[in-house]
This record gives sequence, structure tokens and C-alpha cells, in this order.
Amino acid sequence: MHGPVSRAELPTPPIAQKNPVASTHHGVSLTDDYGWLRAKNWQDVMREPSLLDAEIRRYLEAENAYTDAALASTEALQAALFTEMKARLKPDDSSVPSPDGPYAYFSNFVAGGQYPRLCRQPRDGGPEHVLLDGNAEADGKPYWDLGAKAHSPDHRLLAYAVDDKGSELFTIRIRDLATGVDLADEIPDTRGEIVWANDSQTLFYIRIDAHHRPLFVYRHRIGTPVSEDVLVYEEKDIGYYVGLEKTLSSRFLIVDAHDHQTNEIYLIDADHPDGPLTLVEGREHGHEYQVDHIGDRLIITTNSGGAEDFRICEAPVASPGLAHWREIVPHKPGRLIIDVIVFKDHLVRLEREDSLPRITVRAFADGAEHAIAFDEEAYALGMSEGYEFDTTTLRFTYSSMTTPAETYDYDLATRARVLRKRQEIPSGHNPADYVTRRLYAPAADGETVPVSLLYRRDTPLDGSAPLLLYGYGSYGISIPASFSTARLSLVDRGFIYAIAHIRGGKDKGYHWYTDGKLDKKLNTFTDFIASGEHLVAQGFTQRGRIVANGGSAGGMLMGVVANMAPDLFLGIIADVPFVDVLNTMLDATLPLTPPEWPEWGNPIENPREFEIIRSYSPYDNVEAKAYPHIFAYGGLTDPRVTYWEPAKWIAKLRTLNTSDNLVLLKTNMEAGHGGASGRFEQLRETAVDYAFALKIAGLAEV
Repeated sequence: MHGPVSRAELPTPPIAQKNPVASTHHGVSLTDDYGWLRAKNWQDVMREPSLLDAEIRRYLEAENAYTDAALASTEALQAALFTEMKARLKPDDSSVPSPDGPYAYFSNFVAGGQYPRLCRQPRDGGPEHVLLDGNAEADGKPYWDLGAKAHSPDHRLLAYAVDDKGSELFTIRIRDLATGVDLADEIPDTRGEIVWANDSQTLFYIRIDAHHRPLFVYRHRIGTPVSEDVLVYEEKDIGYYVGLEKTLSSRFLIVDAHDHQTNEIYLIDADHPDGPLTLVEGREHGHEYQVDHIGDRLIITTNSGGAEDFRICEAPVASPGLAHWREIVPHKPGRLIIDVIVFKDHLVRLEREDSLPRITVRAFADGAEHAIAFDEEAYALGMSEGYEFDTTTLRFTYSSMTTPAETYDYDLATRARVLRKRQEIPSGHNPADYVTRRLYAPAADGETVPVSLLYRRDTPLDGSAPLLLYGYGSYGISIPASFSTARLSLVDRGFIYAIAHIRGGKDKGYHWYTDGKLDKKLNTFTDFIASGEHLVAQGFTQRGRIVANGGSAGGMLMGVVANMAPDLFLGIIADVPFVDVLNTMLDATLPLTPPEWPEWGNPIENPREFEIIRSYSPYDNVEAKAYPHIFAYGGLTDPRVTYWEPAKWIAKLRTLNTSDNLVLLKTNMEAGHGGASGRFEQLRETAVDYAFALKIAGLAEV
């Protein structure tokens, strides 16, 4: 079952030429042999992939051909995996309609369709009306992604944003819902956010700069030339990004300027879109807050006053500054407030304590609270704001690694719960056939790392099973122990699936995030390794039988642990991996670099932060050693983790790896950070990942 997999079976792999580029920083000399893989015109390539330098294209395509050859023996397995995963998707799936005035809005799929349709129907019944058919819009395009979409308050217009390159350059269009015809208004080079003013004739959007950064808020009047759009807000600090939203009360538009640890918010009266911006509270390093509205008050979730895990305050609309904030929900250490929804009569918060989520409901009338929670060892909760402010209905979803998603409408006053939808698995799924568990892996410094497990009930727990260990661990993002139809194909073939909830996320509170960033970043990597070692010690698998998987910043994690503990892992699957950390953070012209400095450090200005990043940056620490099997995936038009990061990493690994294991690179030449855009094409990519894992584990039988 565990037959060897070797690159010796394959044609000669591509070997990238070395064109050394030397640089010096803080007295340290760096040499980058593969820097030439970064196209000089990379910004143009984001807009038009055909402009990629021919030599770079030849190399990437040669790597793709080599990967195809390496995985050729799994083609039948890939097809079987894809067929299985597709069969678990309801062909004509539909979301639960969300009411808004006279209509209820929803999205659905048609059988065989790759893309959703946006629909609505009269709230009191009647035929559905297709507002936008993604399949028709995407026809003939290799990539199509629907970004933000928002119907106007009078329900006559639909504004929607589309990216057709994968580069996250969205074009906003506006559709007349009576005729189904798009207006002449067309706004290119936007981030994708769309917010309507209450007059249904004015919308706000975010435009990006030449370096792909969302820094400008504009106001557009329907029927006027885009060239006449008004600049409402410009962010001068390139380390900050700008976001847009609207309060559920529809009273205010919110402009949020932020980096990863600091923000400030401005309000625009939605009834007077030409009016001025009102600053709520100016930016102060380390202060994060969000704003909601009810009546004459703002509801503010904030970490001010030492509230590391956040508290909730209120302030008068007329005087919104920090000096006027009055606490209504105090800070409780270890109880992280994740999200807040403000309805007319209730304040609802999603929070996490002891690494498990719950929803807590508070009545404004008397401050009485009650919680919504579940009993499984590990599960995921999410709540939806919807469109309506004056309602007692909260919509939330529940799932676990064994339980498909369930969507509930919950009456905040009566506490009645109505199941509106249970995720259907057409090919069948019996939760009783599977087990989900929560373990705690001891870290070297005394912390314990939560680990969520999924396996078939009949899987032998004698250490013989291969195990896929997933991790992320950055930006405070927590990976939920939620249901996935795709991973069942791996688990059904004998794998144990595990999620390591490592530091750098917020699984155990805000400190779990700060203990995994900047000078404490090493904790992220050692937590992941500790999780793997604990799973071995508990007899779930063996050393060298773990396939590690992570993407983006989680791909950086993959690169680091491959350097730190290569013998722990059978293989590494690194999706769009952020592996060239030092070079990227030294280049202030790249889209994400300045906003990322609070997360990783600024190696340009700070010698100590330079050394910290240099100490773990995966590309810089590749050395002559026996690496596990490695499969890296990139996207040509990815503005977040540029395609040359995995390409350079694989080129260096290929020359220094002393093992006979596979070292593979696959670059999607027609997509960006999120991979393929269609729901089925995404499954094909997952099938390739899983086929690789099964192949190296000796379980590649169809």
C-alpha cells in the first residue's frame, strides 16, 4: 500500500536558469538566483496575461507539463474524485431567500451550471425573476468572478462587479431590473465594494491605485459620466486600505480606513450622499473598532481601554468620539467578540470562548441576554445580517465536520428556531459513519493547540492511517471546524483529516493572534509541528505519514515547516503559497507590502524585523536536505501572492533537495488567488490536490 513514489520515474524536470541578483540590507548581502521569474511588466500581466514575457511563460508551462506527467498515473483517480465531489453538490442548489421590503432575494444554480444566478420573487409569493445569470455572463470566458452585488433601495437597479482575469480588478455595471439591460454606466478598476445611498440614484465604490491598492472612495450618480465621479475620500497612507459598508438601519454609509491592527471610521448620511464625512474616532495605533447604528445612538465594538477581546459601547450620533463612549457589554478576557449585528430591538453578537463559537442575544429594552450554542466537540457557527433592521428574525448557520450545514431562522424574542434549509448531499451522507473530535496538542511553551479531527468510524486508529493536517495561522483568521463535501473523498479512502488551530488565528482569543505575529511568528510554525507530533504520539498516524496543507499565508506555513521538520511530513501541498516573504516585504511597490508590515514587520526600516523575517522566510531558508514530496500551486494573475513566489521556491527546491521525492509546480495561467472560478472547476483543482496526497500515501487506487 505504501509503494515508493519517485521523481526518478519521470522525465527530466525543468531546471530554471540562475541569474543572480545581489542586494544589501542592513549590512547583509542577499542573492536571488531566480528573481528573473518576476515579470518586469507584472502589473500589465494582471490586466492582460498574454503580455507575460515569453521566457517566463515557457518555464511555467514546462513546469505544468512536468506536473501533468508526474500525476498522469492519477488521471483516472482525479476523474473519480471529481465525479464523487460533484455528486455531493445539489445540481440546482439555492440559498434561503432573504426578505427586503416587497421582495425576497436569493441565489441559485441550474443543473450543470458553474455559476450562480441572482434572483428574487415577490415576498407574498409569485414567480421568481432572474436578475443576473452568471452562466450567461461567463459564457466563453476562461475566468469569471462575481464580486459585490447590491440592489438599489427602490429595487429598480442592480449594481454588480465582475472580474474576468482573476486579478481582482473589478468592473462595476448597473442593470435596469425592469428591462434586464445594463445601463451605460460602467466603472472599471474597482475593488468591488458597492454601497447605495438611500436615493437609489447614488452609489459609492472603491477605486484602486496603480499598485492595486484600494485607496479611493468615489461617488457616482446614475446616468453621469464616470469621469465626473466625485472623490469622497483618499487614503494617504499606503499602509492602509479602505472599505465600504452600510449600517443595517440604512442611516449611514461607513468608510473604514484600516490596516491589520488599526482603523478609523467615517460616516456619511445615507439620506444626504453629497454631505460631508463625519469622523467617529481618529486612528490610534492598535485601536480597532466597528460601528453600528440604532436611533440616536451608535453601537461601537472596540478594543479600547485594554479590552483585548473587545467590549461594546454606545455613543450619541451627535458626538460620536471616544470621550462619549459608554460601555454596555464589558470586556471578558478569553471571550472574543467576533461580530455584532444591531437590530431595532436586539443586539446580537457572535463570540468565541474556549475555542468554540456561540451566539449571544441581548435585548435593548432591559439588557437581558441568552445564548445559542451546540453540544458537539467541534463545530462552526455563522450569522447573516440580511437586509432588514426592524425584525426579530436572526438567520444563522450551523455545521460540524460531520454535520452538513443547517440554516435556521431564530426569533430573538420568543427563541423559536425554524430550520429553513439542511444542506443536501444527493449522493448520500450518513453523519453516523464519521467521527469528529477536538484534541489539544501541548506546545513547548506550555500552551495547548486545539486540533479538530474528522475520520470514518471504521478507520483504524493504530497509527497506520495517513493524515492530512491543514493550517493557516495569520491575520487573526480562525479556521472553522465546518462541513466540507469535498474532504469526504479523502476521508473515505482512509485518510484522517485534521485542522490545527494554531497561533496567528484568534481561536483562543485575541492573544492567540498576537502570540503568532511579528517577533512571535515562530509560534505559528512550532504550533503546527507540535500538532503533528501530538497526533503521532496519540496513535492517529506515524511520523512521515502526514500530508500538510495550507494556502496563501498558510502556504508560507507549509514552506517553513518543510524547512524546519521535513521528516515529520510525507508531503506538502502549498496553495498560492506566500513563500518569498523577505523579498516581498522589502518591495514597497507590491500591492500588499505596506499594509502587511504590521503583520510581519518592516524589514526595510527595522534591522531586527529584517532578521526575524529572514530567519523563517521559506525561500531564503531552502537548503540541501531531504525534503518531503512538495506540490505548489500558483495563479498567474494573483495580486496577493504573485505567481513568481511559488515558481522561485520550487526552482530553488529542485536544485537543493537531496531526496528522490516529487517537487511539483502547477500555475493556473488563467486565474488568480482563488484558483478557477466555476464551482466544478474548483472541484477539479481539489481533486488534483487529493490525488497527489493519495498517490504519495500509496492509496491511489481508483
